[in-house]
Amino acid sequence: MAEDDLVERLLGIAPGSPLAALRLQREAIRRHTQGAWRELVLPEHPGGVSHAERAALALRVARLGGHPALIAECEAVLARTGEPAAGPRTELLLRYADLVAETPERCGQAEIDALSAQGMSPQDIVAVTQLIAFIPFQVRLLAGLRAMQEEASA
Repeated sequence: MAEDDLVERLLGIAPGSPLAALRLQREAIRRHTQGAWRELVLPEHPGGVSHAERAALALRVARLGGHPALIAECEAVLARTGEPAAGPRTELLLRYADLVAETPERCGQAEIDALSAQGMSPQDIVAVTQLIAFIPFQVRLLAGLRAMQEEASA
């Protein structure tokens, strides 16, 4: 059985539709985009960043991007974790997400040191930063494909 494709599900892209056929022409991009979502937000082994923390970060950045379907998906992922996503560490991660997503040029060693002080390994910090950078890509991809859908139906 094929893996659920988040983008196609959120946009309601029907199998066999022109937009689905177009996405299949770029199968590697489609596969890597879905793989990045899975590995950054829903990894089998989350390391030192819990599933709830990852979902909370994805939700925060999705809200900044303002894509309703992606926001709802991130809310659902967070709810499914069944883990708390609160406390000083989570607040630090959310502030880091805001900084990286909105003004990355202001992010420096002090922010990295603060994450390290919360027990995050260099690999955890890289994963968090990649997740924060990936969600705006998802927002742009969804917006672009939505525009193509609307143009095709006009």
